[in-house]
Amino acid sequence: MPQRLSLVTLLVRDYDEALDWYRDRAGFELVEDTDRGDGTRWVVIRPAGSDGTQVLLARASTPEQVARVGDPGGGRVMHFLATDDFAADHARMLAAGVRFREEPRHETYGSVAVFEDLYGNAWDLIQPR
Repeated sequence: MPQRLSLVTLLVRDYDEALDWYRDRAGFELVEDTDRGDGTRWVVIRPAGSDGTQVLLARASTPEQVARVGDPGGGRVMHFLATDDFAADHARMLAAGVRFREEPRHETYGSVAVFEDLYGNAWDLIQPR
């Protein structure tokens, strides 16, 4: 079986606030929310309808982790949300209160706009050409 990237971790301050934002504003769906019995949870989300890579929402638990919430890449885009209907998803996200750092751009590789999650993490919403 070929390898694939199945899960990536995103540090968050709080499980519920992150889950609410990603579900209600960005349009992700909950895959799993399991209490681990030690004050932590296994919270996995994915873009709605996707069967690709999923995101583990991991509550920051050390001072070093807390310091990295919202800035894992030093302000650089670290996450890419691909779509097959850029205009509709951009409009839906704007209506839901997602903050875009820029107006949509149409580049040689596709349509793109950078948005921020609730912690300031930079994401590309992108429709590849």
